[in-house]
Amino acid sequence: MATFLSLTHPPFLPKTPTSHRTHFNLSHFPTLRSPIPATPFRRRHFPATPLRAVREWQEYEAAVKEKDLAKALRFLRDVQVVEEEKEELSESTRLETELGVYGWERNWEVLDTCLNADDMRLVGAAYSFLKDKGFLPTFGKYRNIVLEGPRDVTPSVISSSTGLQVSKLSPKKWGLSGSSSVVLAGFFAGVSFLVNQGIDIRPNLAVVLGLAMADSIFLGGSCLAQISSYWPPYRRRILVHEAGHLLIAYLMGCPIRGVILDPIVAMQMGIQGQAGTQFWDENMQNELAQGRLSGTAFDRYCMVLFAGIAAEALVYGEADGGENDENLFRSISVLLDPPLSVAQMSNQARWSVLQSYNLLKWHKHAHRAAVKALEGGGSLSVVIRKVEEAMSTGR
Repeated sequence: MATFLSLTHPPFLPKTPTSHRTHFNLSHFPTLRSPIPATPFRRRHFPATPLRAVREWQEYEAAVKEKDLAKALRFLRDVQVVEEEKEELSESTRLETELGVYGWERNWEVLDTCLNADDMRLVGAAYSFLKDKGFLPTFGKYRNIVLEGPRDVTPSVISSSTGLQVSKLSPKKWGLSGSSSVVLAGFFAGVSFLVNQGIDIRPNLAVVLGLAMADSIFLGGSCLAQISSYWPPYRRRILVHEAGHLLIAYLMGCPIRGVILDPIVAMQMGIQGQAGTQFWDENMQNELAQGRLSGTAFDRYCMVLFAGIAAEALVYGEADGGENDENLFRSISVLLDPPLSVAQMSNQARWSVLQSYNLLKWHKHAHRAAVKALEGGGSLSVVIRKVEEAMSTGR
């Protein structure tokens, strides 16, 4: 069994069909004076009755349901202005304040509108807003970790730090290692047995192989990924992998656009192959737009990129997925000025995996909370909230 993931390709990278995908938006958006579309400012002064206040929040609920991030965020900002203007609470506003608990709970849901946002700066604005209001205290908490620790990470350092051989942190080729090799051997043994029994399945086999090839070429392996996702062990490993990407991106301060686990949904969104985590790094986008890339931004990108491999190694003792992650890493490494040598790329990959592995190990409880929330079908706001709760309680 193997899983594959990749990041959304920058304009200068060729698209590679994949079956398990982590997306990183590097597209350059037109310069705007504000990430929120300009609209006439309207302050919402809540009435003193819970029923009418709830009706006010129904406008926000509609925006969330419609996945309209700009509208939902604009509403929350208007509400914040009204709240800041209240210096004292009178009896007439007491009921409204009690209702504030309702509004406080609903603030999280703005994250569920991020997936449909075309402008990633809006996504970043949503995370900034929630962090400023105290909802996301650990968002970006370990952003400066990329500046710490030794840079030279040899295979022996990996082994002494993780207890794993460096080969355990390398993606597996399907059919050549692990359980996939057993499955492939069993498949050929079954075909051989049927042929020896006089049952010629070669025409049917040719059709199946043809459909599989067409799925790989035209749909990025979506159909095969959809079928494989029904196998519980395979799906569980995907959840562990994606939760690793999500948690490291979150702790690095990279806004997460969404997590898609259904290959068919991903295909409907124009994403070929197995779905995954979509995140954004504003600093990296800005630097690439200026034709440069600092070591810090590249380090942070690599940590998120290799976080899925690190998560699998931490939970299972070895990684199966991440082959396309490595391919993308090599593609970007050669575009640096100066480009990384083969030895430098190997060291950078080991450093990134080790950094992500240690960060996930320190926060196993948060990673488990993310896996459990994803497994239960939780939306992005639910997953992020569970991560924050785990980070605050330590369990």
